[in-house]
Amino acid sequence: MEEIVNRVAQSGIQVLDPTEFFPNEDVVVFDLKPFLFRELILKEKEFRQALKDLNTTPYQNLTVTITCSSDAIIPKWAFMLAASTLQSVAKEIHFGTKESTTEKIMLQQIEAMDATSYEDVRVVLKGCGDVDIPSAAYVALTNKLQPVAKSIMYGEPCSTVPVFKKAK
Repeated sequence: MEEIVNRVAQSGIQVLDPTEFFPNEDVVVFDLKPFLFRELILKEKEFRQALKDLNTTPYQNLTVTITCSSDAIIPKWAFMLAASTLQSVAKEIHFGTKESTTEKIMLQQIEAMDATSYEDVRVVLKGCGDVDIPSAAYVALTNKLQPVAKSIMYGEPCSTVPVFKKAK
């Protein structure tokens, strides 16, 4: 009987899973819509009072993104005021949707990554999984790894799409 050889394990390919760069905790959305009159109009006096009376406990030590899900025209200072209100309790504050904030955090973590361990290595950026990885994360990983990696592929070690190969 012939021994089964795992050629993938012997290939020296390193798999990098982009989910490693996903935020460690969930991003909490702070929506301005409930603070608006009829969910459409910002009345400054009432808005300021509502923020002053806000129970900030649910935002304690969390990553918060400020947005407005209403189609209302919101002045920029309103977002600033909301950020100022949450500043003393939130871990960090961003502007945008939950998805855009998650992407921004991923890109920051990729930028901070030490790529030296991938020097002259064949790297597969894992492409399948339960979490939808933003395309921007794959672009950032490619940019980060290309100067050091021997090659970059997308997919799974047993079925990859070549993306980059260092010239000899």
